[in-house]
Amino acid sequence: MSLFDPIPAERSPRPATEQRPLAERMRPVTLAEFAGQHHLLGPGKALRAQLESDEASSMILWGPPGVGKTTLAKIIAHSTQSTFIEFSAVVSGIKEIKQVMTEADRAASAGMRTILFIDEIHRFNRSQQDAFLPWVERGSIRLIGATTENPSFALNAALLSRCRVYVLEALEDEEVMRLLERALADSERGLGALGVTATETELRAISAYSNGDMRRAYNVLEAAARLAVSQNKPQLDEETLTAALQQKTLLYDKSGEEHYNLISALHKSIRNSDADAALYWLTRMIRSGEDAMYLARRLVRMAVEDIGLAAPEALNLTLSARDAMEFLGSPEGDLALAQAAVYLALAPKSNSLYRAFGAAAADVENTRAEPVPLHLRNAPTRLMRELDYGKDYRYAHDEPGAVSDMECLPPNLAGRRYYEPSGRGREKQLQERMEEIARVRRGNQRR
Repeated sequence: MSLFDPIPAERSPRPATEQRPLAERMRPVTLAEFAGQHHLLGPGKALRAQLESDEASSMILWGPPGVGKTTLAKIIAHSTQSTFIEFSAVVSGIKEIKQVMTEADRAASAGMRTILFIDEIHRFNRSQQDAFLPWVERGSIRLIGATTENPSFALNAALLSRCRVYVLEALEDEEVMRLLERALADSERGLGALGVTATETELRAISAYSNGDMRRAYNVLEAAARLAVSQNKPQLDEETLTAALQQKTLLYDKSGEEHYNLISALHKSIRNSDADAALYWLTRMIRSGEDAMYLARRLVRMAVEDIGLAAPEALNLTLSARDAMEFLGSPEGDLALAQAAVYLALAPKSNSLYRAFGAAAADVENTRAEPVPLHLRNAPTRLMRELDYGKDYRYAHDEPGAVSDMECLPPNLAGRRYYEPSGRGREKQLQERMEEIARVRRGNQRR
């Protein structure tokens, strides 16, 4: 059968409502149906108060996929008696939007309000975002932008200052399960006509898979229910659900906020000596598609920043893990990264060297760059010797304990101490050695 052949008469199309995805059919139309976001829409909360007083201003709805950003924008438009115009920054250009805003000007002069909803507003560049400003400032439109990206990074300051930012959160498992139950029972908009049921076990599995994304949960439920019908099964079972599920896709953006959130969680778990959390966050980043060599570099950094001389072998271990990852690739090399992460978490911690380096750097930056003291300079020529280069230098190996009381810092920093061992791990030995050196130096001063 060709794509252009007429549809046979005996094959009647589905009703228009069934042709739409379940997520679209089940979209809430009132605040009473809307699930989640109690911190914004609960009694007395900020956004609910705006809606009830019909004073909704321009706003940015920031949250992960499938939490109801578009739905909430439509409910706001309905509850405030405004004309709702929806655009997607993926497919719409600023030219089309300017035409709409011109119409909104005329509507405003007639006392009518327009809500312009821009999905994925972060995809507009800075100059395109600036184009909204005149209409937002005049009040011709109320702009509602939806974004999965941190507005602080994704939107320019001028637009951000004219909008309130509301943070939407991923739905809780219980909320997702309740909505799935409603979809299975709803014969008008949902899947009730199919006569398929599901136990709490299957619904919880779908909820866990969806990761708080209701759109994804609805898609899985619909696929599983229709598969069950085709197999003459009255109830979803593990086999049917497994067939409907695809590999879990984790929320991740290698250049966005979630990237920095996850690497921060990994670093802080290692710093806090939590091996289990370190292993979890590392695995989550690997499974999300993070560059393995980026992870290897960050583990090397943790070895020198948070462990340092308390366990100096940590640096060698992380460098070896990097080499193993480069040699083996993924997935075989992933285990080397996991080994390094667990070791770093369990190793004694010290940031003494990190702080010492920072203190020395601050002195380099903020104090006068004094000349190297003459006694520390080499004197390879006669002129240099005549200028006292190397004069009064004391050769440590000729001193008791191989330590002299010679000052090696410039005069303006004489006596400064940068490195203070933590007393943990190998640094306990280094601390004892520094105390021994100090005793020998004091003894040599008395000679």
